[in-house]
Amino acid sequence: MLLGMSRQDTTRRRDRKAGSASAAGAALYGLVIGAVRRIPRELSLTSASTLSTLERTGPRRITDLAVIEGVSQPAMTVLIRILEESGMVERRADPTDKRVALVAVTQTGTCYVRSRRRAGADAFVQLIDKLTEDEVAALIAAIPALERLRDLDGQEREPPNRSPGRHSRGPR
Repeated sequence: MLLGMSRQDTTRRRDRKAGSASAAGAALYGLVIGAVRRIPRELSLTSASTLSTLERTGPRRITDLAVIEGVSQPAMTVLIRILEESGMVERRADPTDKRVALVAVTQTGTCYVRSRRRAGADAFVQLIDKLTEDEVAALIAAIPALERLRDLDGQEREPPNRSPGRHSRGPR
């Protein structure tokens, strides 16, 4: 009987956690979608995300960028060409394999990414200013968990940086 109660308690805890996670996920998703829609932008979301990836992780191959952003390699090639024409990125030869081009963010692209981040943070600051002191304290307490979520998301979306000149063809 004690074992049965233990299983029920475990099931209840798991159900509560799943319900809380679902509510938190829905709230975060709604908040992010609202913020993305509110901030004016000159580039597509994929273009802005690609610039952000390059700014955060350094030069990448087009194939890696396509995987990270969830688009086809031909679509990423077109996007990079447009970003290159606007001065936001540049192609560089891979120092260890001259057949490979790496895409790097330029100073113009870096400035764009940083101004978008500031605008996004400012939009949230304006909303946070409308909260009570207790609500602000709860948000501050949640910062480590939110940062951990961001890190986990980055790990799932981004393949590791391949060393320059290496091809990912699997085991040989």
